[in-house]
Parts: sequence; structure tokens; C-alpha cells
Amino acid sequence: MKNVWKGVAVAAGLFVATQVTNAQQKIGHINSQELMQATPEFKTAQTQIQTLRETKEKEYQGMLELYQKKQTEANEKAMNRSEANKATLDTEIQGLVAEMRQMEERIQATNGQAQEELQKKYQELMNPIETKVINAINTVAKDKGYAYVLDLASGSVFYFDGGDDLTPDVKAKLGI
Repeated sequence: MKNVWKGVAVAAGLFVATQVTNAQQKIGHINSQELMQATPEFKTAQTQIQTLRETKEKEYQGMLELYQKKQTEANEKAMNRSEANKATLDTEIQGLVAEMRQMEERIQATNGQAQEELQKKYQELMNPIETKVINAINTVAKDKGYAYVLDLASGSVFYFDGGDDLTPDVKAKLGI
């Protein structure tokens, strides 16, 4: 009977030790935005995206300027309209208005395509950077024995009271 109680005591001790060990899991935090922005690839990607954005903006502005010229031309024709030239100018004005409608449609389509192209380029350039950072975070967390790593940049942390900031270690892993 004494041996049974010793066995129960040992089992209970092991159970408590396991619970204490589980309760002491390491929790760390990082700032993924800071990590992403600190990579050289991010700066290169930002430059490429900005260049593309500026190119698309110039195209858009060029189309708007042409539209405004047509609009000014139509307004001038309407102001110079008289009974003598009414039929001729009305036909020209109608042609300009139709042309302006087509231009509006092209401007809207071009703007939509530009937004899609910018989004696609952003994903193309940023996805590999994000994957690289996530892999570095996972490696550092595993190497340092962390059970959880919280991302302060995502806003998903409701309460934060200390913890270890792994951002410098992940930067070192990334060679930053």
C-alpha cells in the first residue's frame, strides 16, 4: 500500500511539474512592419512601385489635359455660335462631345488598369520580402525556444506587459 501511495505521489508530482513547465512557455514579440521596411529589398521595391505610380500618373494627366483641350474647344465653338454658322458648329460640337465621352471611358478604364497594375506589382515585389521575413521570424523563434511570437504591427495584441523583443535578432538573421 505504501508503494501505491508513493506511485501516486510521483505521478502527481510529474503532473504538476508538467503543468508548471507548460505554464512557463516563452512569449516574444516583433514588429513585422519595421522588419519589412528595414530590408534592402523593401527600399528597392518601394522605388520601383513609386516609379510605376509616377509613370501611370503622367499618363493619366496627359489624358486629362487632352480632354480639357477638347472641352475648351467645344466651349469656344458654343460661344462663337451664330445663326449663320449654327448648323456647322452644332455638328462639330456634337462630334467633340461624342469624342469627349469616349475619352472619359478611356480615362476611367486606364485608371482602373493602372490601379490593378500597381497592386499586381506591389504583390509581386512584396510577397518574397514577406516570405523572407516570416521565415527569419520562425527560425529565430524556434532557435530561441519561443512558443509564441506576437506581431505588434498587426494590432492583434490587446495587452502587452513586457516580453522579449525579437526584432533585433530577426534583423540580424536578415543581415540588416
